[in-house]
Amino acid sequence: MTETSDLLLVGCGNMGGAMLRGWLESGRLRRCRVVETNPVAMELPPQVELYRDAADLPADTAPDAVVLAVKPQAMADVLPAYRRLVRPGTVFLSIAAGKTLGFFEAGLGDGAAVVRAMPNTPAAVGRGITVSVANRAVSADQRALCDRLLAAIGETAWVEEEGLIDAVTGVSGSGPAYVFLMIEALAAAGAKAGLPEDLAMRLARATVAGSGELAHRSDLPAAQLRRNVTSPNGTTAAALEVLMAEDGLEALMTRAVAAATRRSRELAG
Repeated sequence: MTETSDLLLVGCGNMGGAMLRGWLESGRLRRCRVVETNPVAMELPPQVELYRDAADLPADTAPDAVVLAVKPQAMADVLPAYRRLVRPGTVFLSIAAGKTLGFFEAGLGDGAAVVRAMPNTPAAVGRGITVSVANRAVSADQRALCDRLLAAIGETAWVEEEGLIDAVTGVSGSGPAYVFLMIEALAAAGAKAGLPEDLAMRLARATVAGSGELAHRSDLPAAQLRRNVTSPNGTTAAALEVLMAEDGLEALMTRAVAAATRRSRELAG
């Protein structure tokens, strides 16, 4: 973000709080107002003003961006209070899963510049990835601002077709749960092979975390990283014969992502 960014954050829970921490750590946040109905005890720097209700915001509030970080099920009740902030210089950035551009355009009125974003939970440690889509009212500068705001919690990417957000949800939005399930399954398999349960879980967590970090730091494709670990006729090759069978991990993951994608479409209406 620029030195002159003036932001309004609506909702300061896990994801909103992670974003705020990232903005503050950048050292370039000029001003940020936060609306949070249940504020937790925190020491806020002078450039952050805390409000419990949108009605308490000053009449001259005109932020560069309004970041909507409330729960999806609460959005319909929350959104009308911010309709008065719609103007050409303000972009609305939503991280509420399942709420479409059409939903926000209907709630905010014609001319509202809206970006819909799909982050994931590793954002809490600055290692998430967020995919966004913008409506036609969003300018190039506003898109760039939203990209910088989201970069505070990890990597960013954009799509031009909103329907792709459902597939994004199936891969990265729900993806952390797949990885955590893999840790559970790997630990359970280790225990069944005779390892103490606590050691099996420690091995599984460290292996998944370390492998993820290696993939993050390496420029090599995932397939090459896999091959680097696999000696011909070795132990890894024996395991991969199972995981890479016709009915193995790829087929299972394809069905899982397809199921999540379908459900995302259903929830979006």
